[in-house]
Amino acid sequence: MTISRRNLIKMGMAAGTALSMPSVLRAQTEPTAARTVRMMMGDLTVFDPIFSSDDRTSIHGMAIYETLFALDSQLKPQPQMVGKWGVSDDKKTYTFELRDGLGWHDGTPVTAADCVASIRRWGQVDSGGQILMERAKDISKKDDKTFTIALKEPLGLLIDLLAKVSQPVPFIMHEKDASRPATEQVTANIGSGPFKVNHALAKPGASFAYDRNEKYVPRGEPSSGYAGGKVVKIDHVIWDNIADQQTALAALQAGEIDLVMWPSADLYPVIESDPNLVLQLLNKAGTDMCLRMNHLQKPFDNVKARQAMLHLIDQEAFLSVTAPDPKYGRPVTSIFGNTTPYSNDENTGWYKKGGDPAKAKQLFEEAGYAGETVVILDPTSWAAAHAASQLLAATLQKIGVNAELAPSDWGGVAARRANKGPVESGGWSIFITDDPDYVQGDPISAPFLGANGDKAWYGWPKNDEYEALRAKWADVETLDERKVLARKMQAIWWEFVGDVRLGQTISPLARSKAVTGLIEMPHLLAMWNMQKAST
Repeated sequence: MTISRRNLIKMGMAAGTALSMPSVLRAQTEPTAARTVRMMMGDLTVFDPIFSSDDRTSIHGMAIYETLFALDSQLKPQPQMVGKWGVSDDKKTYTFELRDGLGWHDGTPVTAADCVASIRRWGQVDSGGQILMERAKDISKKDDKTFTIALKEPLGLLIDLLAKVSQPVPFIMHEKDASRPATEQVTANIGSGPFKVNHALAKPGASFAYDRNEKYVPRGEPSSGYAGGKVVKIDHVIWDNIADQQTALAALQAGEIDLVMWPSADLYPVIESDPNLVLQLLNKAGTDMCLRMNHLQKPFDNVKARQAMLHLIDQEAFLSVTAPDPKYGRPVTSIFGNTTPYSNDENTGWYKKGGDPAKAKQLFEEAGYAGETVVILDPTSWAAAHAASQLLAATLQKIGVNAELAPSDWGGVAARRANKGPVESGGWSIFITDDPDYVQGDPISAPFLGANGDKAWYGWPKNDEYEALRAKWADVETLDERKVLARKMQAIWWEFVGDVRLGQTISPLARSKAVTGLIEMPHLLAMWNMQKAST
């Protein structure tokens, strides 16, 4: 079912009718609490995880779609939708056969044609997928369950790319959906994964609902990370949109919801003191907070202005508002993060405790900055980024930059950041986001680490010298060789300033002690394996 405006209105009317029902009748239509987990996830506004790289959209994708391969608990790729696969002696032809039992939520079987169309669509927008498409001679189905990828030259990272969880994740969609351009949003929500969308319970702007897919056939192996058998141990999951963090915490304490995905850091002490609640860290490597600049528009189309931002930022000051407790945050000066094997200190002389506002002001002047409005997209529904955006605006204003906040929920930021135009036409200058630290160890797939202009992630940085080095990553075989390459790449990155890092933070979720079984992996929340004890 496609979510159109008419369907949204129908859902809203249905929600209103439900509220007016007698409690006995309402109990027949609403999920039972004992087999339902309610999460405060924020507003889900985009449903297509290829069209959008938003975390909520990708977590939604994890629930209703599947991937050909998946990462296990050791971050190694394992077959997921694939039953058998092989590669030719010359490493140029890969053959994949789908496992038995795969079916779409509409009752039709998953086919090789679905996989071919999905890989091609994902390859339009993902940096790793783009490299795959450049090297692909042919991607085609062999029969209903088998397809091949024929390459012009070997690509040793192919299986890793198909298993990756950095956005956009290579989810497999129905051929009729995957045949759309990646720039056109899919809204059908028909997947083959362990959950299916319950449209009847959707309350647009307030909540979104999932049911266990009773026809889903898990793999036979034990669950391991995102790989293995995806066994669903609850009947329903409801995502609630509660804009205010204090209200969300009160609902969690009262047992009205079971989990808050991104609690504000200043609430951690309250959560830790509550005997019925737990702070749980799924991503132990943490995330790197990043300041993305629009390289296409003034003032950041000038490298001097971007270098000014690099010198302006005081990471410790930003960490004081995003991770007030030092155990949850630390500076990060490498584009390869703090925890990956490729983290290094090449060309990091710009880093200075307290930043260097005088140097930043000088560089803005050298850039010819003439008072243009610098619009900072301010996600009020994400506490850490909201606080960082406010600090950033104040910091820029202190050196004479005409900085202006554009507040909205994260859905508004996700929509507006796609606008490449000037601020006068609804564009933007800066927005703050984050990505798992471990993802930065793979510059082929990491969204932040592309610098191929229009094909790059939001901000659209472009540097041909850097891109020539990044292209070599797929063919370098040894760890030591990649470490050398990483230093060369970083040296160039901090010269043209593709983006600016604001620090590394570790962000636990808050949950009721009744909810257990959450899979601890360094990125997206998986809803299978989760269970809820009776209270």
